[in-house]
Amino acid sequence: MVTQKGKVLIIQGNPISGSFCDALAKAYKRGASDVNAEIKEIIIREIEFNPNLPFGYKKEVELERGLIESQALIKWANHLVFVYPTWWGTMPAMLKGFIDRVFLPGFTFQYRKDSVWWDKLLKGKSARIIVTMDTPPWYYLLFYGRPGHNAIKKSILEFCGIKPVKISSIGPVKHSKKSKKEAWLNNVQNLGEKLA
Repeated sequence: MVTQKGKVLIIQGNPISGSFCDALAKAYKRGASDVNAEIKEIIIREIEFNPNLPFGYKKEVELERGLIESQALIKWANHLVFVYPTWWGTMPAMLKGFIDRVFLPGFTFQYRKDSVWWDKLLKGKSARIIVTMDTPPWYYLLFYGRPGHNAIKKSILEFCGIKPVKISSIGPVKHSKKSKKEAWLNNVQNLGEKLA
């Protein structure tokens, strides 16, 4: 649950317009609207930016306007909602590139001088990850160890101080019946109502 007044940022990470991820993001937004949360959105596919870090983090690269605006929205929010599909066991390249460019040292974390430790600069925020997949979620857990889930939860969001981070695994989407999709949409709308 969000502990402060609901300032919800929905980050849509599916490159394909009109996908089931879009429907899930809208369902969460409906639920959050029902409890009068402030809601803002980032649709990554609509931002013009270079997802590549040509120098890693050794040299600063000027941020495109859409990425500067994205940082301001992340700073504003107290609850982040990521919606994206699982491709090759993890997130789409577009979303990974967005994270590489936006979640920068000095903004989301900062290593301490002469230390292996770091300061987590996004403390006080929570997150919900809504991930679609064609693999059954139990198979993704037991046979693959949830690599994409672990990456975004532990290595990215919790690394930057965001807690709690909760994950909704939705699948298998491929060949799913309309009734199943409607049930998933209702569940996600309920999450929005709880700001969970």
